[in-house]
Amino acid sequence: VQLPVVYQKAKEQVFTIWKTLHPLLTVHVGLASSAKAIIILEQCGKNKGYQEMDACGFHPEGGCCMLDGPEKIESTINMKTLWKNISVEGIDIIFSRDAGRYICDYTYYTSLYYGNGRAAFIHVPPLSESVTADFLGKALQTIILEMLKQCGEERE
Repeated sequence: VQLPVVYQKAKEQVFTIWKTLHPLLTVHVGLASSAKAIIILEQCGKNKGYQEMDACGFHPEGGCCMLDGPEKIESTINMKTLWKNISVEGIDIIFSRDAGRYICDYTYYTSLYYGNGRAAFIHVPPLSESVTADFLGKALQTIILEMLKQCGEERE
């Protein structure tokens, strides 16, 4: 599902994903336009600090994802372990505890909130000559299969 760069609409779609599909895990992928050939595994989502306007010129009330939510929510996926145990030839993978305070982090926190921590977020670089859609797709498949192993499920 492609989410809009609009806080409220992204939140509504994430809620719908959790309530209708009941996934084992949701994996969100966002663009890190400043990253050249780096995949970033995000460990947690933050609840506050969303002051930047979205594509419709709005930001969340009080700069907050969930007014009653905790300050941050950790993923049940141990991204640090994943980062240490995985490698993809041709691209660096790094670990992060700060997905920024825009739609990516907002979406991640919202998904962690609705999914009781069973969400993951991966920042990817823009497509280029060295990072093609096919290459990035295979890298993401490798990473997601490792995430599913942490969930106790292996799928083809």
